[in-house]
Amino acid sequence: MTKSSKTAETSPVADFENALDELEKAVAAMEKGDQSLDQSLATYERGIALYRRCQLALEQAEQRVSQVNNGNTENLTAFRESDES
Repeated sequence: MTKSSKTAETSPVADFENALDELEKAVAAMEKGDQSLDQSLATYERGIALYRRCQLALEQAEQRVSQVNNGNTENLTAFRESDES
């Protein structure tokens, strides 16, 4: 990969962060309640696509971590979901 093609691509981390930011904005717009039904449906569809993109990026990151650990997950502990209710 040449330097110019590398700058044309977005890093996986930046792509994830951009998708997450856009998803948060979509959720906020829908929660506000000012959108028409058509706009809400379009925003919902976009949100689902962004969610899937974020989920794929997280799965890829998990695979990379697993590779770094040579598949040895014996000494790793899972993250607990927070109680943010």
